[in-house]
Amino acid sequence: MSAASAVQTNRSALWEQYCTVRQASMKLASRLSAEDQMVQSMADASPTKWHLAHTTWFFETFILLPHAAGYRAFDPRFTFLFNSYYKSLEEGHPVRATRGTFSRPSLIDVHAYRARVDEAMEKLVATEAAETVADLLELGLHHEQQHQELILTDIKHGLWTNPLRPAYCEATATPETAIAPVRWIEFDGGLYEIGHSGVVFAFDNEGPRHSVFLRPFQLASRPVTNAEFLEFMHEGGYRRPELWLSEGWDTVCAAGWKAPFYWEPRDGEWHVFTTAGMQPVREDEPVCHISFFEADAYARWAGARLPLEAEWEVTANGVEVAGNFVESERFHPAPSIAKGDLKQLYGDVWEWTASPYLAYPGFRAPQGALGEYNQKFMCNQLVLRGGSCATPQSHIRDTYRNFFPPAARWQFMGLRLANDRN
Repeated sequence: MSAASAVQTNRSALWEQYCTVRQASMKLASRLSAEDQMVQSMADASPTKWHLAHTTWFFETFILLPHAAGYRAFDPRFTFLFNSYYKSLEEGHPVRATRGTFSRPSLIDVHAYRARVDEAMEKLVATEAAETVADLLELGLHHEQQHQELILTDIKHGLWTNPLRPAYCEATATPETAIAPVRWIEFDGGLYEIGHSGVVFAFDNEGPRHSVFLRPFQLASRPVTNAEFLEFMHEGGYRRPELWLSEGWDTVCAAGWKAPFYWEPRDGEWHVFTTAGMQPVREDEPVCHISFFEADAYARWAGARLPLEAEWEVTANGVEVAGNFVESERFHPAPSIAKGDLKQLYGDVWEWTASPYLAYPGFRAPQGALGEYNQKFMCNQLVLRGGSCATPQSHIRDTYRNFFPPAARWQFMGLRLANDRN
């Protein structure tokens, strides 16, 4: 293949990747009405319409305006309206909690915005400038995949606030599955390397690669199930302050937590709100929608602990990235049918770790507005690993670091136990 042909092939692959990701967002939104796509049920969530516009804003702001000759903003006001938290770009952007009040621009206008930016991106990728913006484009695509997960988690919360508990999708029928007993997978102590290295994409917070010393440890062969968490509840887990961190116990008391988020007692049995509406709690599914505080209390009750993120990554090294991701269109954790020592390490539920979200040794944020992407959140957050049933499979890897405050519950969050090895 000639050099010119190789360049053209790379451009074609880049454009194909762009189209695949952009169309996936529209497919997720296609299940929702225009009214649905305006819903914002809490300050931490955003309307679907905003997600569709903000991801488009990213390509326009960081790629087209600086790099596409002659490109003019679709609407200069959108530069302000659909900024999220990039304060170095423009001060005074709208308060996040009010996004659901924006009836204008209309959904039709947002679709037109996406179409205009897609058209301009196609022209740009066909030129030599594609080589210049390739890294930015890949970042933008992974940014959009993050928002695809948020489209699902945010609309799930929005539909749950509706007293009718309407469904986003049809339920996926699966037979009851026997719960495999937990096995403890043992790992030796010593010096390990963690963090991203290489040429494939990763966010800046995944590196630099560095050495960590770990004591001998054990990791559970699968996540904690609803059946096991029910046992914790039946033994008074939410009523025993000795199991909880101080802030966690204060949160339990203030919020009145008695079960994982979205669980409701009906006719003497627990039901859970899912993207398919209210369903009976299945004992064979991984427990989901629990906070770090709940995960930590359960681990203490079980005589175990949560894994360090380095322990999780060492375990995941070399494990195939396979499982129940957004592509399955189940949009809910599934019972484990996997074989092998480690089950459901990827997909189904994000797994809380005991590690605070901090910069790795030697980390330096990029210059400019993109330096705000991850660094500004490295305070008062805990790391989660592994992806969920709402995560695109091509978006996840063993070094991926998700992070949330310890009381957050509306994401697809679960846990896997760890222990010290004697």
